[in-house]
Amino acid sequence: MVDNTLNIPTFTTEFSHPMIFDFIRDLRRRDHTPRFGGLDILKYIGPGLLVTVGFIDPGNWASNIAAGSEFGYELLWMVTLSTVMLIILQHNVAHLGIATGLCLSEAANRHTPPWVSRSVLISAMAASVSTSLAEILGAAIALNMLFGIPIPAGAILSLVFVVIMLFTNSYQKIEKFIIAFVSIIGLSFLYELTLVDINWVQAGIGWVKPSIPQGSMIIVMSVLGAVVMPHNLFLHSEIIQSRQWNLEDDKVIKRQLDFELFDTLFSMIIGWAINSAIILLAATAFFSHHTIVGELQQAESILKPLLGNHAAVVFGVALLFAGIASTITSGMAGGSIFAGLFGEPYDIHDSHSRLGVLISLILAVVIIFLIKNPYQGLIISQMALSIQLPFTIFLQIYLTSSGKVMGKYVNTPFTTVMLLTVGAIVIFLNIKLLISFL
Repeated sequence: MVDNTLNIPTFTTEFSHPMIFDFIRDLRRRDHTPRFGGLDILKYIGPGLLVTVGFIDPGNWASNIAAGSEFGYELLWMVTLSTVMLIILQHNVAHLGIATGLCLSEAANRHTPPWVSRSVLISAMAASVSTSLAEILGAAIALNMLFGIPIPAGAILSLVFVVIMLFTNSYQKIEKFIIAFVSIIGLSFLYELTLVDINWVQAGIGWVKPSIPQGSMIIVMSVLGAVVMPHNLFLHSEIIQSRQWNLEDDKVIKRQLDFELFDTLFSMIIGWAINSAIILLAATAFFSHHTIVGELQQAESILKPLLGNHAAVVFGVALLFAGIASTITSGMAGGSIFAGLFGEPYDIHDSHSRLGVLISLILAVVIIFLIKNPYQGLIISQMALSIQLPFTIFLQIYLTSSGKVMGKYVNTPFTTVMLLTVGAIVIFLNIKLLISFL
């Protein structure tokens, strides 16, 4: 059998043993010393785009459309802030994967007490289910928009398609699919933006001026949870190892870290642009017409008379690709988190990884069947992610700030301060959310 992520020999679960997984890690450390050339940085782009898919998912669409349709350009700053926070966190967790050869869940299992690792990882699995709910629901809504398929049936179709994709394709093939999907989503919104008249001065102010209008706290938190997503931190630390070569050569590790930073920055900026485009579209098409959008289907139906049938179809197609692509990455994250509970790397051929994928996706579909208001379900699912997020962030900070875990690649004091600042902002916003309910 072959590790689906890293293409190295692995073993069936019946023969799994900690020494065997250490042997696998040794292979990761020794396998392939690269020859760096001028275009090698292009070959490194990929893991960051899989993370980007997670924060241009249907949950983001719901949060961003709500933000734009209710508050115009005023909450664009939240996309900027969330993206900056995301870059800091994702680069740091990728740093963990490159320097140690462990993903975040494996490192937690190995370097924290069982009660800590199990508590955080189980809550992260719950966040993965919440994420998968939004992704599958979004794909189902898109199928309903485009073909009139009922949402429950669309959810099952999406589930079956994603499971087949994950269980029958290597990571390298999935990565190519995801890059193509992100390209389609980005081009779709470029087209949509050509159809509306954006006030760029107000948009520019909105991107940089923090503002929390009356009654916007739930939307603010849903935007945060939709951009800075716990499952993406676990996913990035795992899939970054698809580019891993020789961990015993300091020059190679440092070059990998440079390449990873470019990949992360490039990918996160694309995500920022797409999320911003959704808010700009909603602000221009809905807020300016005093229309508050209560569901994604409503957004599509309103676009038809305002921008034409083609705009509505492009909107539905982009939503479908966003839902399918993000469901794939959410399933991978669930598999990685669950395998980490057993101290194992993600391997789609291993029973623990497969079970984690299925738990994340199937439980999400079950919940979808119980939801009365799909659009509100998308908003709440994103808000739930922001509540779990501090636990994952502070676990990450502890691990990457530990010399025992990271060796010479331990966080600098400046990096630790930046990470703690991000964690403090997340906690502050969660407290504001709690106060808004009281």
